[in-house]
Amino acid sequence: MDFSFLAVPGVDALTIALLGMASFCTALMGMLTGAGGGPILLALMALVLPPAILIPVHTVVQLGVSVSRIALLRSFIMWQTVLPFVIGGILGAAAGAPIFVSLPGPVLLGLIGAFVLLIAWMPKFGLIGPEKGRFGFVGFIATFCGMFVSSTGLFIAPFVASISPERRNYAATVAALGTTMHLIKLTAFGFIGFSIGAYLPLMAAMVGTAALGNWVGRHILVRLPETVFRIVLKALLTVLSLRLLWVAARDGGLF
Repeated sequence: MDFSFLAVPGVDALTIALLGMASFCTALMGMLTGAGGGPILLALMALVLPPAILIPVHTVVQLGVSVSRIALLRSFIMWQTVLPFVIGGILGAAAGAPIFVSLPGPVLLGLIGAFVLLIAWMPKFGLIGPEKGRFGFVGFIATFCGMFVSSTGLFIAPFVASISPERRNYAATVAALGTTMHLIKLTAFGFIGFSIGAYLPLMAAMVGTAALGNWVGRHILVRLPETVFRIVLKALLTVLSLRLLWVAARDGGLF
């Protein structure tokens, strides 16, 4: 039987299997914490995919992750956050590269890292201002930065955590906002001529294993005590924020 239709440029079957496993593990992690899975998966994909195609392919995979998570937790979504986030996200995608390219990459990473660290440890900052305006701002920044650094769920996470009654509301709402952000980004990528059809088998495999990771994670999430969840979430946000600050300092030539 001819399986040539499954061929992916520069990616062999073993690599597809390994990336599928990585997608399962990071989706499970993301279901439990709402953040962290995307950046780790992006780093692993960067080892095998060319830079020009990395962010669009990662965006499709993360869209699949978010959609399957919504299917499992849709009744817990805090819908009042979605519309302002979408409006902000559209404006963020439309803001375009001219503003972004004037800001050095290390500065952008440093600002995101410092901001997430602040909100993780001082959650009242995540409650400043009217909720609609706040999530409009989050949508703008997350989508604008996501056009260039792909995985910005870390920026969304502490704002959602600040208003979430419990862990399932948090996981479901982060997934809903992530879905809208990825759809906006993919629309923008389409307008500027990105074509990723050749990577469809890889994306399908990774979305499928991510759905399985979400399913396993949901069963663990239901049994996870709320206090443990909050402690793990704060610890993860802290570690990821410090990593961003370290990368920003290194790329900025501070050491």
